[in-house]
Amino acid sequence: MLHLLERLDAAGGLAISFYMPPGLADSEIERTLSIVAGTAEALLEITSAAARSETGAILFWGEEEKCLVLPPFSITEKLFCSSYDVEALRSLLKQELMVALILLRLGAYAIGVFQGDRLVSSKVGTGHIHARHKKGGSSQQRFARGRQKQIEFFFDSVCGRVRERLEPYVGQLDYMVYGGERNTLLSFRRRCEFLKSVNDRVMRRTLNVRTPKQATLEAAIEEVWASEVISWREVN
Repeated sequence: MLHLLERLDAAGGLAISFYMPPGLADSEIERTLSIVAGTAEALLEITSAAARSETGAILFWGEEEKCLVLPPFSITEKLFCSSYDVEALRSLLKQELMVALILLRLGAYAIGVFQGDRLVSSKVGTGHIHARHKKGGSSQQRFARGRQKQIEFFFDSVCGRVRERLEPYVGQLDYMVYGGERNTLLSFRRRCEFLKSVNDRVMRRTLNVRTPKQATLEAAIEEVWASEVISWREVN
């Protein structure tokens, strides 16, 4: 992403930059984009992508480059410039934000606190949970109750580990990101009371994680910091 910004910074010719914070009304986006000499299809795609992004969007549109960037973290101010203006985005990407990750599957978890891309605290572990019982009758019901108790015990154990790792950093935490199976995460978040203290910093996206472990945790922060880039090219 920083290489793209360097290329834009060096580009010449006529251009505009439009920083759209999350929640900007479609009508305001469309009104500003009316000066952009793009196709109706491209303008619709820009408006749609900006509307679905929880962090906002930045449009760079000019003679040499035409692209829309969906950044990893929120844009705070609307900005329009008659040039390729990359400084606000570059500053965002160079911030040493503090981000907490909780990666969770039934039977395994990984918890990490990162300052920028540097891991400052982590805990990885497992717990025993029986696979689902396929037989019917009363034995299945007893098995299901026992399995549910195993899940609750596992969740409570993970919640304790989350509190140990996150509590020292709650006041400094900028964002919270979850990874794993969505229903498991929802059940865990409902059971873990401590997580209510950081609900205001939870990002909407959920990382696709199959096996929570230390290596997965360290790799996941790269995905958290990744930007999505949509580009347009002239076809002769």
